[in-house]
Amino acid sequence: MPQTPDSTRRPAVRSTNRAARLEDWFHAYRERWARRHGRVPTIIPYAGYGSTERARVLCRVLLLKPARPASSPPTQADRRRALRREQLRGWRSFISCPVAFAPVTIELGGESFDVLADRGGVIDTDVLVTSEPGWQVARLATTVGEPVEAPVRIVPPDVRFGIVSDIDDTVMVTALPRPLLAAWNTFVLSEHARTPTPGMAVLMERLAAAHPGAPVIYLSTGAWNVAPALTRFLSRNLYPAGPLLLTDWGPTHDRWFRSGRAHKKENLQRLSAEFPDIRWLLIGDDGQHDETVYREFELAHPDNVAAVAIRELTPGEAVLAGGGLSKAEPVERGVDWVYAPDGSGLADQLGELDLV
Repeated sequence: MPQTPDSTRRPAVRSTNRAARLEDWFHAYRERWARRHGRVPTIIPYAGYGSTERARVLCRVLLLKPARPASSPPTQADRRRALRREQLRGWRSFISCPVAFAPVTIELGGESFDVLADRGGVIDTDVLVTSEPGWQVARLATTVGEPVEAPVRIVPPDVRFGIVSDIDDTVMVTALPRPLLAAWNTFVLSEHARTPTPGMAVLMERLAAAHPGAPVIYLSTGAWNVAPALTRFLSRNLYPAGPLLLTDWGPTHDRWFRSGRAHKKENLQRLSAEFPDIRWLLIGDDGQHDETVYREFELAHPDNVAAVAIRELTPGEAVLAGGGLSKAEPVERGVDWVYAPDGSGLADQLGELDLV
């Protein structure tokens, strides 16, 4: 049953983790401070996906300065500030204040659903609704402010092929596993300075063109804070549009740290349940846990894997990333695994498999 928005109601679940309780206290303090200084609940919409019978809707609710009324034309100073915001360094995206358990109303396919955000302000929910294939629009609203629109990719029922791709060191060169450089890339480096992996955008476009209607899902252990920057990066470098499945950094109600590997495994399991007839091309790199996660998924769901494409890091990158130089052995089922240092090399091998 749909939930009824109530800004005064909070779920009764209490974190068993001291770090999570401390984080909750800190966010509550920040939320009170932000509201006293005029911040208002604002929805940051993310792209979702679904079938013709249900949809996964994603967004986050933050406390931000109220937008200038539409009737007021932007000044030159406003334009300069907008340009600076577009070029924000990564750390600024991590200081926005989330609204825990914020009520949000979702309108899609002529129906309305009332849901609550989680303790980090994130909405990640399934709604049972009939939709036409293609890109649809969900309207999202809080108790204040104007509704915003979130794109939702509805997959046609006859589609039998899809693409799941990692982001860091797969479509974008970030060297994320290296702690010091990862912190620099995430919190300091401008998004415009990030480098696309050579040939990968062309490969992804060729795959999308060869399989009309195929969903493209970007699955990463990155934080929701950087979703807008990642979306702009993918669009600017001509990657196919698709939902981002990210995570929320920090402790959970029962763990000190979130598991990136578990995040990927859970979402792959969810995709196999949502689209049981789709065979996925899994794209990742050999610097973190992609090979292990993909191999485990292949063993559990062999009929849902078309092939696995792994971008090889250089020996230096692999050592700094904490990964080995040996390739994962494909399972006995016979699903093809291909390796190359760039998109062009992967495209050549996927072409031999008639996937491109």
